[in-house]
Amino acid sequence: MPSIMVNPSNRGGPLLGIVLLLWTLCLPVTAQQPEFAQGRALQGMPAVLPMRERPAVENRMLSERLHSLLPDLMRETGIDMWLVLAREYAEDPVYYSLVPQPTHAARRTTMLVFHRQADGSVDKLTVNRYPLGEPYESVWSGGDLDAQWQALGELIAARNPERIGINSSRHWPVADGLTHGLHQRLLEVLDDDLQQRLVSAEDLFIRWLETRSESELAVYPQIVALARSVIAEAFSNHVITPGATSTDDVAWYIAQRFTDLNLPIWFQPYVNRQRRGDNCAADDTFCGQSGLIMPGDVLHTDVGICYLKLCTDTQEMAYVLRPDENRVPDGLRAALATGNRWQDLLTTEFVSGRSGNEILRRAQAASAAAGIVSNIYTHPLGMFGHAPGPAVGMWDLPAAVPHTGERKLYPNTAYAIEGNIKQALPEWDDELVAIKLEQSAWFDGQRVIYLAGRQTRWHVIR
Repeated sequence: MPSIMVNPSNRGGPLLGIVLLLWTLCLPVTAQQPEFAQGRALQGMPAVLPMRERPAVENRMLSERLHSLLPDLMRETGIDMWLVLAREYAEDPVYYSLVPQPTHAARRTTMLVFHRQADGSVDKLTVNRYPLGEPYESVWSGGDLDAQWQALGELIAARNPERIGINSSRHWPVADGLTHGLHQRLLEVLDDDLQQRLVSAEDLFIRWLETRSESELAVYPQIVALARSVIAEAFSNHVITPGATSTDDVAWYIAQRFTDLNLPIWFQPYVNRQRRGDNCAADDTFCGQSGLIMPGDVLHTDVGICYLKLCTDTQEMAYVLRPDENRVPDGLRAALATGNRWQDLLTTEFVSGRSGNEILRRAQAASAAAGIVSNIYTHPLGMFGHAPGPAVGMWDLPAAVPHTGERKLYPNTAYAIEGNIKQALPEWDDELVAIKLEQSAWFDGQRVIYLAGRQTRWHVIR
């Protein structure tokens, strides 16, 4: 199996202990050869809950978030009432993060109202013909659509909040979920004074989606471990026969494997190969080609799944041994070590209150000082694969990112530590190889902790 070790410098508190314990319980008991990581046995994969058992887990986590996180986030962002309005099959992106499961769509027009009280608690209300049940209180349950809107207007007037947050944003797509039609209907049921109190809920929206709860951080390692397990399967002789298997074959194996496990992918898995003579250019972000896999090839994959409302994003590397080899060439082993060194330089710059752009600038400077040729494109992770929060570079913009890069870093947030390094290989007459790495991690306020370890040794195909 791949080397799955938490950075020794990542020492956390009690919550980290829980996370590490859960992750340890997920590990299969298999021996490792000293020279490279073994493919994980199929029976060693962490357990996947049956579909019927998932809603109970998701709803417990939702209840925790609504009771423990939302009041503090509304206070922090100065929102007294938050409106989330959705229509069937045109749901606000945040809708599914707020409603009990199983929920497949908003029913007709669904109105969620969150009202912060003087004691700091938050009333969780619905104005909806179809009551959602716990933890929501239904305050209207009958009549036509006009009556429903009138009920919403009367509720807002009676509660008389100072700042009413609506999901409207210029720069964050997922925070711009209030449609023009719904916005117009809302204005129709509010008097001029209440209309003047409408403000963008952008900050609250982002903080809600980026912040991870204690129970989410406890379960997240196993979700990431599932993704890494399938990669280990795919990058093994269980799947790959050199000279017969193509990169597309492996990519579709990964997609089918997740389908069989009822684990949704949020993008099509991608597999490519590099080999001597391809002449990877220093300015080529994504060195690699599709085609038949042969001995001596360097393989790369990019995989992302979502499970229990949490998403992963993972990139790992493999090597196909030549007939005369019994270990990964020294040059490749050194290149992967450089990739790990680059990860360390990047994550060291994660400090609460720093913007994504400042983290990027400092990490780029540290990599350059270490003589590492790198490209950084790290992004927040959570209920979306590309989640809201501070962007740390983009693959096609290796400089400050407007707006999204200006967001500040907060504790208890998750990230895909993503990027690549390029290094000359002596075995390839000093041609460059790109080591493209991405691992899911969380920032506890002091340090970055890999949720299910990171790749420090090559996957090997014989």
